[in-house]
Amino acid sequence: MPTFITMKLKKLAYILVIFLTFSCQSEYQKLLKSNDYEKQFDMAMSLFEKGQYFKAYTIFEQILPAFRLTEKGEIITFHLAKAYYNEKDYLMAAYYFERFATSYPYSEFIEEALFSIAMSYTHNSPAYSLDQTYTRKAISAFYTYLNRFPNGKFAQASNDNLRTLRGKLEQKAFSISRQYYNLSHYRAAVISLKNTLKEFPDIAQREEILFLIVDASYNLAQHSVEGKKEDRIEMAKNAYAAYVEEFPNGKWIRDVQRIFAQLQRMKVKE
Repeated sequence: MPTFITMKLKKLAYILVIFLTFSCQSEYQKLLKSNDYEKQFDMAMSLFEKGQYFKAYTIFEQILPAFRLTEKGEIITFHLAKAYYNEKDYLMAAYYFERFATSYPYSEFIEEALFSIAMSYTHNSPAYSLDQTYTRKAISAFYTYLNRFPNGKFAQASNDNLRTLRGKLEQKAFSISRQYYNLSHYRAAVISLKNTLKEFPDIAQREEILFLIVDASYNLAQHSVEGKKEDRIEMAKNAYAAYVEEFPNGKWIRDVQRIFAQLQRMKVKE
């Protein structure tokens, strides 16, 4: 008997949950079609607090034009951006956070908004081998945040993310340079390697890059037409000097010394 009563209670509870769910959905749909913006605002904020971000941002977007020039416009825009962020729709989040930062530069929420722009682009930053447009956008956004809030509550997280993002750009630049070298496109390799060092002077592969410049410059001189050979030999010798000056006991010191000896023996036809 107790088991039968328990089953009946569970069934009634289930029916009640279904009823309340449909009732809430019905109220939500009804409110979406209404012109009672205040009630819509209250429901959107309530849905946001409950973690129902999809429903929340649907209402926020609908009522934003009605409140744009009021104090609630600031609250709506910020929570709309956060709702998209919490739903992991990071590009829409970035769009609304940027819109918020432009419209309300002195808001109490501006610090979080600026940081969230950077984080939105960070979430869309792919592996280093892919296009790095969003990585660069994220880096730019973090610098914007740090320029405004150098000692802000998100400063440490911003700097940590910057190191990771710059690491991706470093790897991207180095992989492109290395590919030119591997394909024996020595002129392109030298230019790309030098540009990588210029943009990322503290790159982890700095010594390897300096060695590759020496070797690529030597190969470029070796296969050069006579009219350009002398200048390219000199360029290779300068690359050798740069490596030796910075890494006199480096990993590739014997290799660059061997290359230099060959450069010394290389002659230009008159």
